[in-house]
Amino acid sequence: MPTSGPPTPPVAAGTAAPEATERLGFARLVRTHGLRRLLAVRFATQWADGVFQAALGGAVLFNPERQADPLAVAAGLAVLLLPYSLIGPFAGALLDRWDRKRVLMAANVVRAALIVVVAATVFTGVSGPGLYLAALAVAGVSRFVNSGLSVALPHVVPRRHLVEANTFAVTVGAGMAALGGASAIGIRALVGPDDTGSAITTLVAVVGSLLAAALAAGFGRGSLGPDRTDPGSRTAVTVLHGLADGVRATAATPSVAASFLALAAHRLSIGITTLLSLLLFRYAFTDSGLFRAGLAGIGEAVLLGAAGLGVAALLTPWMVRRWGRPRTIRTALVVATVTQVALALLLSAPAVLAAAFVLGATGQIVKLCTDAAVQSEAGDGFLGRVFALYDIVFNVGYVLAVAVAALLSPPDGYAPWLLGAAAALYLLGLLAHDQQLRRTRKA
Repeated sequence: MPTSGPPTPPVAAGTAAPEATERLGFARLVRTHGLRRLLAVRFATQWADGVFQAALGGAVLFNPERQADPLAVAAGLAVLLLPYSLIGPFAGALLDRWDRKRVLMAANVVRAALIVVVAATVFTGVSGPGLYLAALAVAGVSRFVNSGLSVALPHVVPRRHLVEANTFAVTVGAGMAALGGASAIGIRALVGPDDTGSAITTLVAVVGSLLAAALAAGFGRGSLGPDRTDPGSRTAVTVLHGLADGVRATAATPSVAASFLALAAHRLSIGITTLLSLLLFRYAFTDSGLFRAGLAGIGEAVLLGAAGLGVAALLTPWMVRRWGRPRTIRTALVVATVTQVALALLLSAPAVLAAAFVLGATGQIVKLCTDAAVQSEAGDGFLGRVFALYDIVFNVGYVLAVAVAALLSPPDGYAPWLLGAAAALYLLGLLAHDQQLRRTRKA
């Protein structure tokens, strides 16, 4: 049961929580009380996300009844990622006040209803603002659910095992999203790429949302937090100041702030690469042996990216135990920089697929380290608001990069110089990360 009282403050500046040094093993980890059910909720949720995103992408970019230029592609990506970043400061505060079990149940049911609305919108041939507004609503609720899953994790696994638990949950969850995307591509091949087929494919995502809601119902009341809440009279103030609270809690812990800066660099860079890759597969690349163009080629890239996530799942716990989080993040940024430079020089379908694997791995390593930093070093009373800021870093930077790339890219996406700029962003992230960590050493 949540208790009243002041929120638990974040770790003081310059103080780092102990690194996770114990390894439980995945087989024993999933037997941890409550974690298995939370993982099931996450996997159902992210499978539904993958189906919905791939279905919407197909409806916008690869539907023969619609035409897509770089700005249309950017708009489609934006509606999948931007909404929660806009409402996050408010939703994050609410996650620090509401029973998170009820949030996971109610939000998944609402999302299922909204997916039906989007499917109906696609079926009737609506495009432009009408379709985007409906998709915005689904994406907004999805971000709320995903943030709730993240802040609930410390309540079902000991903090000394958070890096390992995050690695398993986030990596397999991302794999489930990729599986959902692949499922959508397969269903689309069966029912057709037109508006009717796209609507049917979109509707399948309802299954995952309802399953996630049913699984969340099995948790006890208050078992997922929050542990402590602000007094009831401050609810409105807490909500309105959610973002400011998240910024202060993050700034108070340099190691968390440094991780955010590294993650921001990755998301800016990968936003550029994603938009160009979509355009290249749609307009520039052609089938050549095992390498496919169009939606099939994007499916290959998604699968290789998912394989990169699997590699990150194996490497991250070992790297963090051996080197610590800061050096692990630095290594990932350096490898990502080299990969982006190689992609700019060798721009082709095989190069894009290889980059999808490497950037999937390095980006996931940075994300897993950032997740662990937030969950182990920020107080539970601030977790929702810090994760709201996390979502802004994760999504707004990506959307901005996509928008800029859409304005600067040629229609077919062939722009090596933009990929070079993405490499420079990784270098800037590395410098900013190291500069922020100096605050810890000086404290």
